[in-house]
Amino acid sequence: MTADRPIRLLIVDDDAMVRAGLSMILGGVADIEIVAQAGDGSEVPPLVGEHRPDVVLMDIRMPGIDGLTATETLRRAPEPPEVVVLTTFHADAQVLRALRAGAAGFLLKDIAPGDLVQAIRKVAAGEPILSPAVTRQLITHVSDGGGAGERGERARRLLGRLSEREREVATAVGQGKSNADIGRELYMSVPTVKAHVSRILTKLGLNNRVQVALLVYDAAS
Repeated sequence: MTADRPIRLLIVDDDAMVRAGLSMILGGVADIEIVAQAGDGSEVPPLVGEHRPDVVLMDIRMPGIDGLTATETLRRAPEPPEVVVLTTFHADAQVLRALRAGAAGFLLKDIAPGDLVQAIRKVAAGEPILSPAVTRQLITHVSDGGGAGERGERARRLLGRLSEREREVATAVGQGKSNADIGRELYMSVPTVKAHVSRILTKLGLNNRVQVALLVYDAAS
């Protein structure tokens, strides 16, 4: 996405009424272009290949290929679009799994129209819309199928690849702090913080700050 063109959006939901409602809300926004719609996860890869959306609004529960599987498939592809999970539940094990797969965040389906528009803009700009604090709340209250011990070992092993300074930045990200907050706490400029975050993502093979927060939580559990 560049400043001289609108955000390209793909809407994925098996409920035609939901798709219609989202289209009604977003269709008149000048900087958002709905390039395609899908009713099942199986339709997503070819539509992404054809239309190259910047952001995908992805329903989790669909009768064919669900949103989680579709998200995992998309995020493994080169130069994938950002994925935002749509759900009716605030604490949902599948939401947590989608975040681990690389989704940029999640939205409740009863979100206010203005907040929806702002969320899409933030995600398109590379800013996850789920704060690490909310991520930790989800992890605390939702189990996504066990393996916590193995995840903890893996997380500690991955964090061990980082320098001491990078671990400090990663810990601050896991605490939900902004780049500005991290800079003030660790006496760094915001560009330096951003550079550290970029290196952390590259070293650990992660997609976004949400996954860093999840990894930090796993390492401490």
